Amino acid sequence: MKKVIALITGGTTGERVISVKSAATISHNLDPDKFDVYKIMLTQQGWFYEPVDSVRIEVDRNDFSVLYNGRKITFDGVFIAIHGAPGEDGKLQGYFDMLNLPYTTCDALTSAVTMNKGYTKSIVQDIPNLFVAKSVQIFKNTPYNLADVKSSLTLPYFVKPNNGGSSIGMSKVKNQYDLQTAIDKAFKEDDQILIEEFIEGREFTVGVVKLDGKITVLPATEVETAKEFFDFEAKYTPGVAVETTPAPIRQETKKRVEEIATAIYAKLNCRGVVRIDFILVGDEGDFYFIEINTIPGQTVTSFIPQQVAAYGMKLNDFYTKLIKETIG
Repeated sequence: MKKVIALITGGTTGERVISVKSAATISHNLDPDKFDVYKIMLTQQGWFYEPVDSVRIEVDRNDFSVLYNGRKITFDGVFIAIHGAPGEDGKLQGYFDMLNLPYTTCDALTSAVTMNKGYTKSIVQDIPNLFVAKSVQIFKNTPYNLADVKSSLTLPYFVKPNNGGSSIGMSKVKNQYDLQTAIDKAFKEDDQILIEEFIEGREFTVGVVKLDGKITVLPATEVETAKEFFDFEAKYTPGVAVETTPAPIRQETKKRVEEIATAIYAKLNCRGVVRIDFILVGDEGDFYFIEINTIPGQTVTSFIPQQVAAYGMKLNDFYTKLIKETIG
C-alpha cells in the first residue's frame, strides 16, 4: 500500500519563496511507487490543495483532510517543508500532535526552542569541543542599555533576530555607532534580538539525520563568500558564494565535527534532518556554534541535497528513508 503524504509548504514569512522551492525539489524526488503526494499550500489567506492551476480546495483543519472529486482524502503523515513560521517554530507540529498525525521534523518543543538562537546556545554550550560566541539577548518591550551591550561585547558584532532564518534582518556591525540602526533593522523581523561577538574563521554547515535508527552526519560543506557574511543573497543566488562539499578539512577535524554534530542532535532531541552551522577558527582549531536549522532548505542550490549526493545517496532514497524513520 502506498503512503498518502501531505507535503505542506508556503508559510507566513519572507522565507515563503524558499519553502515553495524546497517543496518542488522534495515533490520531484518522492518515489511515486511508494507515496501519493498532495501538496498543501499554507498562506495568510488559508490552507489549500491546488490540484491544477486556478483550482483551490480548502483544507478542513478539524482533521486536516481534503474533499476532492467527491472523496475525502486523509493522510498517513505530513512532510513539512515550511521554513520559518509556522513550520519551523513548533506551531504546526503542535497542531499535528493533537491530531495524532506523524510528521518529518523535530517535535513541537524542540522546534520552538531551536527557533530561538539564544535559548539554543544555552543548551548546547556544555557539549565537549563546542564553543559559543559571547552574546547579549534583548527584547523589544523591555528597556535595554546600549552602553551595557557595548561594554560587555567586543566589536565587531552580529545583530540578528532571535527567531528568524535565511539571514533576514541580520547585520554585521563594525562601528559602535551603527549598533542602534542594526537593532532597529532586526526588531522589524522579531521582538527578540541576539547581539553576539563576531568570530573570525571558516564557515561550515553540516546536515544531521536519523536514518535506519542511527544518527548519521552528512559530509560538511565549507561556505566562502566575498560578502560581509553569508546573507540571504549569498544563500540563494547561485554564484554569490562558493560551496565546497565535502569540505577540505583534515580527517581529525572531520571526526571532531561529526562527534559535535551528533551530540547536538541528541541533546536537542532532534528528529528528521537538521542542519548545523559552525565557524572553525585558526588552523582547524575550535568549532563555534552558530545555529541549527530544523527544517533546512531543500532547493536545488541548498546544502542538504549537495551533502546527500556527497554521501553517495540519491535524494529519492534519502526522502524514502526519512519518511520511514519519522512517519513509519
